[in-house]
This record gives sequence, C-alpha cells and structure tokens, in this order.
Amino acid sequence: MFKFPEGLYSDVRVEKVRATLVQYLKGELREMRERDTSGAFIRVYDGKRWYYSSTTSLDKIQEEIDRLAKLAAPSKNIAEDKVVAKMSSRKGVPHGFAGKDLRKTSLAGKNAFLSSFFPAVTAEKTITMWSASYSDTFTHRELYNSKGGQSVCEQQLCGIRIGMTFLENGHTFTEGAMKAGGEFSELGDFKEILEKRISQSLDFLRNSARVAPGKYTVVLSPLAAGVFAHESFGHKSEADFMLGDAAMMKEWHIGRQLGPDFLHISDDGAQAGSGFTPFDDEGTPAKKTTLIKNGKLAGRLHSAVTAAAMGEEATGNARAISFEYEPIVRMTTTHFEAGNMTKDELFAGVKDGLFIDTIKHGSGMSTFTIAPSLAYFIKDGKIAGPAQISVISGSVFDTFGLIDAISDKVELLSFVGGGCGKMEQHPLPVGFGGPFVRVRGMSVL
Repeated sequence: MFKFPEGLYSDVRVEKVRATLVQYLKGELREMRERDTSGAFIRVYDGKRWYYSSTTSLDKIQEEIDRLAKLAAPSKNIAEDKVVAKMSSRKGVPHGFAGKDLRKTSLAGKNAFLSSFFPAVTAEKTITMWSASYSDTFTHRELYNSKGGQSVCEQQLCGIRIGMTFLENGHTFTEGAMKAGGEFSELGDFKEILEKRISQSLDFLRNSARVAPGKYTVVLSPLAAGVFAHESFGHKSEADFMLGDAAMMKEWHIGRQLGPDFLHISDDGAQAGSGFTPFDDEGTPAKKTTLIKNGKLAGRLHSAVTAAAMGEEATGNARAISFEYEPIVRMTTTHFEAGNMTKDELFAGVKDGLFIDTIKHGSGMSTFTIAPSLAYFIKDGKIAGPAQISVISGSVFDTFGLIDAISDKVELLSFVGGGCGKMEQHPLPVGFGGPFVRVRGMSVL
C-alpha cells in the first residue's frame, strides 16, 4: 500500500473515527453532535533516532514518509536492530465489530435513549443538581510497516453517565451511575443501575457515620480493586518508567515476592470492553500479560522500544490516544485474577471492618490513595450501614502483603467519559475490575 524507504524501519497508523456526544445539565441540552475525524501517524527509524509526523491528509501519507526518510540516515543493517526485531511482521485477519453498528442509529435516537432515563432522576426531589451524557465512538484503524506487517480492525464503545448531587437538611452527597458496552443492548439494565444508585445515595446521605481514623480490615469491590490494581501497580508495570532508573529496576525485579501465593494480576488487551485492542499502535497483537503470579512479580508491560532495551518481549501495550500522538507504554484491561474463596466466605471472615463499594478517584505509584464514595461498615461478616471515609492509603508493597483473601469470580468493567492519563495523553480508554479483595490492616482516614 505504501512504498517504504530502504535501510529504514517505517510504519503508518491510519485512524478514522465517528464520535457522538450528547450532554445535558439539569435537563437542559448543552451539546449534541456527531463528528468524523481521520488522520495518520507516520514513523521512520534509522537505528539511532525516530522521526515522527501526523497528518489529516490521508492522500499525503507517502509524501510524509518520503520527507521523514530524507531526515534519517539509512543503514544496511537496520533489520538487525534490536528495536526493529521486536516489531511485528504479522499480517492479521481484519477484525470487525460483530454487534450492531452504532453509526446506523440516528443522533435523535441516541438522544431519546439518554432522555428516557431522566424521569428516575427528576422524580427524586433531593437531587438538586444533575448532569447526563451519552457518548460513543466507532474507530476504524489500520497499521502497516516496512517489515510487511498489516493489521486492520474496527471497534466501538458506547455508554451513559449520570452524575447527581443530593441535598437534604443541609447535608450533601454526590454520586453517579454509569454503564458502558459495545452496543445499546449492553446498556439495557441501566435503569436498574440508576435506581439502585439513587437509593444507595439517599441511604448514605441520611444514615452514614464518620469512620474513626485507624487501621481496618477492608474489602474492596471489583471496582475499587480494579482502581487499586491500575493505580498502585499497573503504572509501575509500564516499562518506560523503569528505563534508566536503576533503583526502580532493583525494587521491581522479576521474581520479587509481593503477596500471598493466591495473588495474581494480569493485563489483557484481548478482553472485551473499554480496554480492548486487537493489536497495539505498533501492530503487536493483543495478549494476556501476567504481572503477578503466585504473589511474585512475573512480568512488565512493553512497547517494542522498551522490550528491546530490557531484553524482553513486546506485550502489545504501545498505545496512543489518537493519530496525533506517538505510542507509549499503556495499560489495557488490568485486573486481579480470581482467588481462593466465595464472596460470602470472604465477608464472613470480617468481624469489624469496612467495605469500599464505589470511589471518587485514586492515584499512586509506590504509595497510593483511594478516595471512597459509597462505603459501608462490616460487622460480623454483614454490611452494617454506610460509612464516611476520606481516603484509604498505604505502601503498595506493604498492602499487597496484607491481602489475605480474594473471591473466586471476576467482574470486568468498562467506562466512558474518562480514561487513563499519562504524560500529555489523556484520556485513553482502559478497563479494570476484578474479584472482591480483602486486606488486613489498611490505613483509613
């Protein structure tokens, strides 16, 4: 399709995207649009440095390849370069979305779908402010390189978010409901999700009690466990953070014991959902990468560049938020694997503790903080009323060692309206989740 120059490695990533966004604030329409964008990211590598370009003129791609090639210094040994050796030469079978094409539903139909959930919000008088949005993307992506690699795929994701502020007797509480999936049929239970979230929020507003700071046994929901895995461990597993950092390489050496032998964490771009990517933005096919196995550090996330630098294999984690950016090492769907007991058994082992159901936000590297939203006391293995918690925090290494139970069923979650941020690239769609995770002696404020 393209004529790649001799003595250089080159690749081209072409993207065509249809994006829909409908937004309301307190029932007033603020935005309703469909937008088509297309462009390409072009790279040329001569064994010493990279030359990049992005363009919205798809008919000018060959000109950009040729222009970048003139800046580079060709090498007859380019095929032997360690980075080039890690690049995929795979000719993949085109991957198409198997469900209903969202582009065939009118903008008015999407607006009506979102509006159908408003009565559940407006019927509750304690909700003094609310916002609602529907968004979807349909992405056609192609990647070609000078090693003969060719990959084509189509992906789509849609979802609804409704945020609500409750006010009663001078007390306020903010919470939201969200559901994402590949097509409308996967959003079919959103009404039940929304009604449950309203009920939970009212209970929290009226009956929650402040938790005394201290150390508690904490049970993390699949959502909270997923955020913990993503923020506290997933980013540390991105290999570009380790390049040139001898102390970090020593701290995060493969084989280090981090937790109990039933602790397993993986990143998997082949999992359906918002983190799904059949191949990354260098053409490496998606796969499951085990990061922790039997409680020990077992792997890292790589691009071809970081894999070459560390003498490891590319994992399919070179990703960019759009054709305007170069691929860097990013997560896909990062989660705890299933554990060693049922959910009921896990809760039954807590005499006096806390359950974190939903969260406001989380962050962390060597240390982490998670700000819970809906949280509950646990008394004698049972939920015992809503609990107000500012943050839970701790050392990543110490906290992994405090995990003493993981439930035996995994729930993976998809998201819209946000994503993962790294460097200047935000938001990138990712997925996370997991089983229920029990941690002894977690610091709570």
